[in-house]
Amino acid sequence: MPFLLTTCPAGAPALKNLAHLRQQLDAQYDRYNRPEFIKNDPIQIPHRFTRRQDVEISALFAALLAWGQRPTIINKCNELLRRMDDAPYQFVTQHKDEDLKKLLGFCHRTFCDTDLLYFVHFLRDWYQQHESLETAFLLGTTQRERLMNFHNRFFSLPDAPARTRKHVATPARKSACKRVNMYLRWLVRRDDRGVDFGLWTRLSPADLIMPIDLHVERQARPLGLLTRKLVDWEAAEELTAHLRELDPLDPVKYDFALFGAGVDK
Repeated sequence: MPFLLTTCPAGAPALKNLAHLRQQLDAQYDRYNRPEFIKNDPIQIPHRFTRRQDVEISALFAALLAWGQRPTIINKCNELLRRMDDAPYQFVTQHKDEDLKKLLGFCHRTFCDTDLLYFVHFLRDWYQQHESLETAFLLGTTQRERLMNFHNRFFSLPDAPARTRKHVATPARKSACKRVNMYLRWLVRRDDRGVDFGLWTRLSPADLIMPIDLHVERQARPLGLLTRKLVDWEAAEELTAHLRELDPLDPVKYDFALFGAGVDK
């Protein structure tokens, strides 16, 4: 029987009972932030690799393709990596034009080979000038600015297809940026449990914004953590601000608590 999140006693607003709420969410965090979580989640994809750049690239695809059923997402990511000879950094940086034919025909929902070819083009251009993708997320003083600037950088090459822009969310379009925020959680959060990587050290876990999907939303609202009707960037900031009251240094660790409870219902 899974541990169930509950509203606070006597219907009191959750955030007026911080100790009670923290106890609930910390129990769920302990339940789900463990290696057993990996096998059914897209984060298993970058865990196949040890090289920093392989982790960054495979995690980017796994996060940005993460919509739909998790088994389907994992299968499509594995298919994509097979097309890259299971060596994403080498493929991105050393491919010949002939090698790109391996990517033709790939499609997951609305993300198809046109989008994939541009992703590879951008990543090759980036890694020719930078050692890590982390530096693409450093421009700006707030997380909102950093994500907007990343989006602008990503589509700064002259042949960027207009259709591909929808696959990298930005707060400029008021998006909650669920998949980009999840990507940053994977790469930035540092813990000793073997789930998130903590590879990137120039960004602080305290600045991360919560990824919001349907599971998280359904758990957050009854707890008083989310009141905004629209699930947009302001909603993501609201939820994160409430979670910072529980853990100011690592608010997005509660992604495990809310998402896990939502999946287990």
